[in-house]
Amino acid sequence: MKLSLIVNPAAGGGRAGRGLTDVQAALRALGLEHHVELTSDLDHARELAQAATAAGETAVAFGGDGLVAAVAGALKQTDGVLGVLPGGRGNDFVRTLGIPLDPGAACAVLATGVVQALDLGEANGRTFIGIASCGFDSDANRIANQTRLVRGNLVYVYGALRALAAWRPADFTVECDTGGGRAVTGYTVAAANSKIYGGGMQMAPNASLQDGLLDVVIVGDTPKHRFLRLLPTVFKGEHIRLANVEVLRSAAVQISASRPFTMYADGDPIAELPVTVRTLPGAVRVIVPR
Repeated sequence: MKLSLIVNPAAGGGRAGRGLTDVQAALRALGLEHHVELTSDLDHARELAQAATAAGETAVAFGGDGLVAAVAGALKQTDGVLGVLPGGRGNDFVRTLGIPLDPGAACAVLATGVVQALDLGEANGRTFIGIASCGFDSDANRIANQTRLVRGNLVYVYGALRALAAWRPADFTVECDTGGGRAVTGYTVAAANSKIYGGGMQMAPNASLQDGLLDVVIVGDTPKHRFLRLLPTVFKGEHIRLANVEVLRSAAVQISASRPFTMYADGDPIAELPVTVRTLPGAVRVIVPR
């Protein structure tokens, strides 16, 4: 197996670039032949992933979830294989798969893991790997992406706290392909392909990457002081027990709102509402822990 190591040097505040030497040393110790490709942007990463597949190589994304999503999207519904090494702020996809957060330790999964077909999500034609969300999450993600004051996964908590101060409830319409329609006033609607987002928050603790379905999490209205107390429960997935939180399951969902929102997924803006989100069952082949 030959690896094409696709690296975003700026990921995680440059952590991916700084950890590249350790990763290469670990790969050599494991006897894994590889070469490094530095990306200039996500479109370039997609081109590199396609070139790796054409050459019969495994495309390994070393960066954040945005880079992983770009590479996965380039490989969807092909014979290409995706490997993942954590190099971003949140690293939520590797958390979900059970890959170690230390990039050097994660290299061992590339040597000993197995290839499984996993689902992808798609929002208005744009591919994502994790959770696509809007509403309050739109504001929190925008703030997190703009700040340079906070490092690491705590940036998402910072974004949420800043967003809460100015938040006012929005009206959402949610239409699932199963016929379960909802009109709700509240905070957030999330279409989850996987369990985790925001640097370890279990927004959809029962979501699966292999069931062909989205877990649609709706966070209804509640006073801000109660919402503030709700935030810590998301890290354990306990929020879904609360009265103002509902979870639907569907292969596709249409989401609209009473005011404009940008939907975010894998840390990046992905679509403007209204949006149709759907699953792509078994669309990408990924190396996962044995």
